[in-house]
Amino acid sequence: MQSYKIVLGYVPVQRDMFPGKPAQMMNEKILSKVNEICGRLGDVELVKIDDVALGGMLWCKDDVARVSRHLIENRVDAVFFPHCNFGQEEAVAKVAKAVGKPVLLWGPRDPSPKGEDEFRVFDTQCGLFATSKALSRYGVPFTYIENCWLDAPEFETGFEKFIRVASVVKSVRSMRIGQIGPRPRQFLSVEVNESELLEKFGIEVTVIWTEEITTVVKKLFSGMGDQIGTPLGVELPITVREWKKDGTPDPRIAQRVQEFKDALDCSAMPDEKLSLMAAVEIAIEELARINNLDAVAVDCWAYLAAQYGIQTCFILGDLMDHGLIAACETDIHAAITARMLQAAARGTTAPFVADMTCRHPTNENAELMWHCGPFAKSLKKEGVKGSIRTGKGFYEIKGGDVTIARFDQIGGNYSLFADQAVGCEGPRTNGNYLWVETNNWPAWEKKIIYGPYIHHMVGIHGCYADILKESCKYIPFLNHDSVNVIGEL
Repeated sequence: MQSYKIVLGYVPVQRDMFPGKPAQMMNEKILSKVNEICGRLGDVELVKIDDVALGGMLWCKDDVARVSRHLIENRVDAVFFPHCNFGQEEAVAKVAKAVGKPVLLWGPRDPSPKGEDEFRVFDTQCGLFATSKALSRYGVPFTYIENCWLDAPEFETGFEKFIRVASVVKSVRSMRIGQIGPRPRQFLSVEVNESELLEKFGIEVTVIWTEEITTVVKKLFSGMGDQIGTPLGVELPITVREWKKDGTPDPRIAQRVQEFKDALDCSAMPDEKLSLMAAVEIAIEELARINNLDAVAVDCWAYLAAQYGIQTCFILGDLMDHGLIAACETDIHAAITARMLQAAARGTTAPFVADMTCRHPTNENAELMWHCGPFAKSLKKEGVKGSIRTGKGFYEIKGGDVTIARFDQIGGNYSLFADQAVGCEGPRTNGNYLWVETNNWPAWEKKIIYGPYIHHMVGIHGCYADILKESCKYIPFLNHDSVNVIGEL
């Protein structure tokens, strides 16, 4: 299972020429609120600077090196600089530059002035303007939440969105994708440049031989699941019946088959084929674990049909349900997109890889998102029984808000399309599908046609297009693209 933990550097900032006690009191209030929000979000760890800066606040440039080193050593994924008064723009910019992770900038609104004899002790908004300029001077991208009250919904919403942004950025910077088998011969559209992915984004593509899947499947059926990871070439029987004679099959196979039957009508599939599907699924999970993979892109056209007489489709969707991104047709860019969407949603729902297939017969702004059967069973529309046939899922998935995205490139230029649609009613069809309504389908169609995109798009339930847009700030060489006008965080 993927981890969505975010380690957040909490670096409160004050100005030395302003009174210290009000700033300290404000810091305590902000920290209490942040802890409350993080508790609701889950998997967010704060790294504070109490032991490396006087009073646990950043204000002196002499503390920059210690604070930066502390954050780096604690492997923070992002840094929050709450301004507890005017703040110290030079120190913030230098720490942010040194750490090199996504930055959140915010400060609370000041209390109302009390008269001409009062010396204001905060002037927080004024300092935020100064810090934003310093960050820009240092070439540091940052996310900003408007100057609002601490208990305003804008603060909590903006903070949560920033955590999602940090999750997306982290997923890209550490991504490892397993390519299982070659791409289909005809699919020039899914060609990728592995060297560029590594050099520009740090995304690693590692090849998993189909023979490795076969070997692990044999071990699972032969009661040798504890030996997964041993070298290839272990001689094992070649038929299911012979495997079963050699040992007790791994109990996970039967458990996974029961999951299939509990969720869907499996009457068209013999138990032997369902067991093979379950074993292949577990084998891919095991190889992903052994190779530290975040995602796989799989040859779904030839290998399993030739080897076992089953289709790959449903297996890929079920892997999504178990937390492992699995893209069909060896589409590595789709796997990257799906992992980013999974990170934006922080694992609360499964993404799905779909063809943008045909226009709606009566709704000019609607389109069919379809594929032969690889959508996660957890996405099935309420009231639809659904089935597995020949290894493919047959069911419509639920509607609601859907984020649609695609990471792709042409000529070495990489773009991330990200936009919002909503599920709508449409004619029934085969495989897995969802009709979606856009704000302007002809504009979407031209956007996809002129590229660098293809017919494969990735969807996920929820509204995350603005998260992906903001994430592009922190991912060098990646440009944001959309049809809708998406607001700022």
